Amino acid sequence: MPKHLPDITDFAIGIIGMGDMGKMYAKRFSNAGWRVNACDREENYESLKEELVEHTNIDVLENGHLVSRASNYIIYSVEAEMIDRVVAKYGPSTRMNAIVGGQTSCKTPEIAAFEKHLPQDAQIVSCHSLHGPKIDPRGQPLVIIKHHRASQESIQLVRRVLSCLGSQAVELTAQEHDRITADTQAVTHAAFLSMGTAWHANAQFPWEMNRYVGGIENVKINLTLRIYSSKWHVYAGLAILNPSAKEQIRQYATSVSELFKLMIHGKREEFEQRVKRAGAEVFKPGRGDELLLQDDVLNQFSLGKLPKERRPNSHLSLLAMVDCWWKLGSVPYDHMICSTPLFRLWLGVTQYLFRKPDLLDEVIRIAIDDNSFRQDDLEFMVAARGWSDCVSFGHFDSYRDRFERIQNFFRPRFSDATRVGNEMIKAILESTGSDGMQSTQPKVNGNI
Repeated sequence: MPKHLPDITDFAIGIIGMGDMGKMYAKRFSNAGWRVNACDREENYESLKEELVEHTNIDVLENGHLVSRASNYIIYSVEAEMIDRVVAKYGPSTRMNAIVGGQTSCKTPEIAAFEKHLPQDAQIVSCHSLHGPKIDPRGQPLVIIKHHRASQESIQLVRRVLSCLGSQAVELTAQEHDRITADTQAVTHAAFLSMGTAWHANAQFPWEMNRYVGGIENVKINLTLRIYSSKWHVYAGLAILNPSAKEQIRQYATSVSELFKLMIHGKREEFEQRVKRAGAEVFKPGRGDELLLQDDVLNQFSLGKLPKERRPNSHLSLLAMVDCWWKLGSVPYDHMICSTPLFRLWLGVTQYLFRKPDLLDEVIRIAIDDNSFRQDDLEFMVAARGWSDCVSFGHFDSYRDRFERIQNFFRPRFSDATRVGNEMIKAILESTGSDGMQSTQPKVNGNI
C-alpha cells in the first residue's frame, strides 16, 4: 500500500488485455506521462509490440505474469466472461502491495475473482469507463469501485491516475454499479439488438425505406448499427453475467409482447391507458421537463434521403421501453451520471415522444389502426423475446452466433454509420450542454 502519492516516474501502470479499451487506456496514460506495462495474449506479443513502437512510455511484455510483477497498479481489461480464469492465472504473480482493478462491464464476477485469486496484501480498486473506445472520454461517466480491501490512499492514487481521462468520476460499490448499469445499459442494448434482428429478419436496410428516415428514426438506425459494429462480448458479458440485467431484459421483452398483443386485438382504450399511465409515471412533472432533443438536430444525421413528408410509426420499441421502466419502478433520470452516450440518446428520444402529446396520440393511433408496421413489429417482438431467452439461458455461444449473423448483414454500412453516429452524438450532447442530461451525483435507490 503506498505511503504517499508517488512521483509519476516512480510508478508503473500494468494493463492485462489490450483490446480496444485496453489500448485506449494505455495510450491515454502514456500521453499523460505514466509508464505503462502492457500485454495481450502471448500469440499477439510481436504484433502488439510493433503496433505500439512509437509509444515510448508503453512497454509491451509477453504475459500477465511479467506485467503483474513489474506494476504498481494493475488493470485487467479482459472480457467479463474470461475474468475469473485470467485472474486465476496471473493474480498470484501480483507485486506486493500493488493496487489491482478491472475494466469489465460487470463487477460482481470481477470482484469475486479478485477476492478469490489475489494475494491478501493486494489493494482492490476497480473502475469502469461508461463509453466505448471510440468516444472521447472527456466529460463521460467513470465509475470507481469501492472495496473493503482498499485504503482511501489507494483510491486517491487511482483517481490521480485516471484523472488524465478527463471523465466525471463517481464512487460506487460493485452491487450499486451492476444495478445501475442494468438500468441504463442492458435494456437499452436489448432494444437496439432487437431492432437490428427484426430488420434482418425482414431483409431490410431501413435507411433505404422512406418510413425509416428522419427524426427519431435516425437515432434508432444509427445507434443500432453502432452496437452491431462493436464486438459481441462487450454486450454479452454485461447482459449474461450481471444478475440485475436478466430481470430488466426479461421485463422489456414482456412489455413488448403485452403491448403488441393489445395492438393486434385492437384494444385501443386499454392500450392507450397503459401507454399514458407509464408515461405519466416515468416523466412526472419536474422530471425531464425540458426536451433534450429537437427536430433540427435529429434531422441532420441520416443514412438515407429525407422524405418530403414524415411517415408515422408505431414506435413499439419506445413505448415498450417506458412501459418497462414503469413496471420495474425504475427512474431513468436517477442515474444519469453513470449513463452511456447511447442511453442518454435513447432516453432523449423516449422523452421526445412522450413530451409531445400530439405525436404520442398519433403513435397510439398508428399502433392500433395502421398495419403498415405490423410485420416489423411482429419480428421485433419475436426478436426481443429471443434475446431475453438467450440471456436467461446464459449461452455465450448462442449470443455470439445471433449477434454476428446480424452484424455480417449490416457490415457494408458500418463505416458510414460510425461516422454519422459520432457526429450525431457530438452534436446532440453539445446541443444539450455538457451537463444538460445529467445530475451532479448518482441517485442510488432502495432497489440496489
